[in-house]
Amino acid sequence: MTRKETEYHAAVLRLRAEQERLAEHHEYMEGLGITSDEMQWVLDPLRAFPEEVENEAGDELRNMQGPGTMPVTLRITLGLSQRELAERLHVREAQVSRDERNEYHAVTVERASRILDALGVDLRSVVEVTDVPHEFEVSDDPD
Repeated sequence: MTRKETEYHAAVLRLRAEQERLAEHHEYMEGLGITSDEMQWVLDPLRAFPEEVENEAGDELRNMQGPGTMPVTLRITLGLSQRELAERLHVREAQVSRDERNEYHAVTVERASRILDALGVDLRSVVEVTDVPHEFEVSDDPD
């Protein structure tokens, strides 16, 4: 999980380098006259890493360990510093730093809403029931 701006920027640099390397391989293979099917077979494994890095933030939002990681990841992904977020929230930078260090543990819903608003994020939740208790199961059998 990307928790620090330095980690995010390092991932972006890795992504750019991998995209350049992929483009070089593609160009080289075209020069050799390799068919598109063969090219796909060779390049697909190389595409996996850039796609993984590119989708990292989104994956964290869908598969987060706890809701407190979301504002941190969003802030970093949006390119905001802790100071800029603090200014938007009208709090001290130390407060944002402390909250992020604690992964927004025990933050109120109202405060979480203010943070997401300050980040310009519209959060939508989906609740899915994955395990229905036996007494609530619907049966086609009338008995």
